[in-house]
Amino acid sequence: MSETFLITGPDNPSATILLAHGAGAPMDSKSMTAAAGALAASGFRVARFEFAYMAARRTSDARKPPPKAETLIPEYREAVKALANSGPLIIGGKSMGGRVASMVADDLYEQGSIFGLLCLGYPFHPPGKPQQLRTAHLKNLRTPALICQGTRDEFGTREEVSTYSLSSTISVLWLEDGDHDLAPRKKISGFSVADHLATMAARVKAWVGDNCPQ
Repeated sequence: MSETFLITGPDNPSATILLAHGAGAPMDSKSMTAAAGALAASGFRVARFEFAYMAARRTSDARKPPPKAETLIPEYREAVKALANSGPLIIGGKSMGGRVASMVADDLYEQGSIFGLLCLGYPFHPPGKPQQLRTAHLKNLRTPALICQGTRDEFGTREEVSTYSLSSTISVLWLEDGDHDLAPRKKISGFSVADHLATMAARVKAWVGDNCPQ
């Protein structure tokens, strides 16, 4: 894991949100920066970090493919450990980052290390391969979770996800016409990216209010 966190938001927040990046873009990608900004504007401290393979791309021309999500679990745990004294903590991430967080969530939740899971564009299946579901561990998830998903996300549309068996602890915020970055086509939907990110941040704030220890 990279030892550097990219911090956005106030110094004394109600909660810190730890976010890992997706498989192909870094922690300071346009979509992650915009999402972090929206969450920070709602009063959260957002800590972004990079897995080692992504951090290595900053100093090398070689672009190794991302490793299997399961192999990144130890790095995610180390990131959580580094933020252990930062107050109430939510874990999550963009796409693959959220998937890795979902794999460690229950253990950390039961230990009292976190109180929730936030996924921005969960990769329910690879694009074009709807039979290769990544939902087995979500059927019995015990951690309170919020998934923010675009209705036309190629990793899991609203129609597809409605057929999945997901834990009752999981809430899904559907953003009309949003893609995997939650971005809509304004001429079709009437919404802008900023609109959807504001909706996302407001929902996260309400969800945290319901789940965060007072």
